[in-house]
Amino acid sequence: MTVYIVDLEAVDTRYTKEWKYNLPKQLKRATNSDVVSISGGDTPQATTPGAFLNFGGTNVYKANQMQQIGKLFCDGKIKDGDYFLYTDAWNPTVLQLKYMAELLKVKIKIGGMWHAGSYDPQDFLGRLIGSADWVRNTEQAMFDVFDNNFYATDFHIDLFCETFTKAEQYVGLNAPKGNKVCRVGWPMEYMENTLDMYQNMDKKNIILFPHRLAPEKQPAIFQDLKNSLPQYEFVTCQEEPLTKNEYHNLLGQAKLMFSANLQETLGISWYEGAILGVIPMMPNRLSYKEMAINEFLYPSDWTENMETYRKNKKQLMAKIEDYMENYSKYAPAVLKQKTKLKNQYFSGNKLYGVVSNG
Repeated sequence: MTVYIVDLEAVDTRYTKEWKYNLPKQLKRATNSDVVSISGGDTPQATTPGAFLNFGGTNVYKANQMQQIGKLFCDGKIKDGDYFLYTDAWNPTVLQLKYMAELLKVKIKIGGMWHAGSYDPQDFLGRLIGSADWVRNTEQAMFDVFDNNFYATDFHIDLFCETFTKAEQYVGLNAPKGNKVCRVGWPMEYMENTLDMYQNMDKKNIILFPHRLAPEKQPAIFQDLKNSLPQYEFVTCQEEPLTKNEYHNLLGQAKLMFSANLQETLGISWYEGAILGVIPMMPNRLSYKEMAINEFLYPSDWTENMETYRKNKKQLMAKIEDYMENYSKYAPAVLKQKTKLKNQYFSGNKLYGVVSNG
């Protein structure tokens, strides 16, 4: 079996660059298979504001990938039993891949890792396009094509099934065999080694907002807290021209990471933070509800919108001050949180097992 990784374009400041380097090695080691990456070439580093990719550039990238996939079929290199892993399931080239495999009678398997889509009303596709027939039909078709639909959290599976009710039959105790819907950890076991050099740094009174500057992340709440708690240094990371090294240095020095997110199906930044001893402060909703331990959850209604935030601002401020002034008290809980995230959500072992079994 050859495993073909149809990758996600690499942005230097995001995990996608780390995946491009680490995932082929991890897959090869875990599956004992030949691994071939299908890349779309150079990536525009300037993402569309509020998004994690460039809306034009991503389609140039995917078109280049499609050209390579077509040539592999033309050259007779795709064989029965080969596996195609899409590291972003929202890639319409999978429809053309299925077209070629079916008509050429090559028995391949295909897996896709879902990150977001129009089914999430807080995602940019949900906000800007919504429930238009073309986008919903495309997402349903891609789901149907994938033999294995991978999700990092149960929350994400439930969110997907709310829109695509057909997917519900593949979830739960009565689901048919075949792993059509799989809750797996994302393949980020390399993360601890990557961050090792930033361990044991002196902690400062720094509070981080590591999220995109997008409406669903509610950066205005963080800014208001900054104005109200001048004794702490509040850093909105995407307002700063930070390199990855500079960002990790900040993580190593920070005591607290804050979220008021209205959209989150996983959250890689808070795993990075937990590795480096940063207290995560998360609303009791979304994927946080299943992933976070109780010590780090605050009531969801405190930040559901600016109105509820203003009503609960004093309680939120008191919570922040408790974390900051009693940082050492929470250190054991941060370690417990890191272990939970590492074992359940940021290990690729389940993913590799499904790929290995074809």
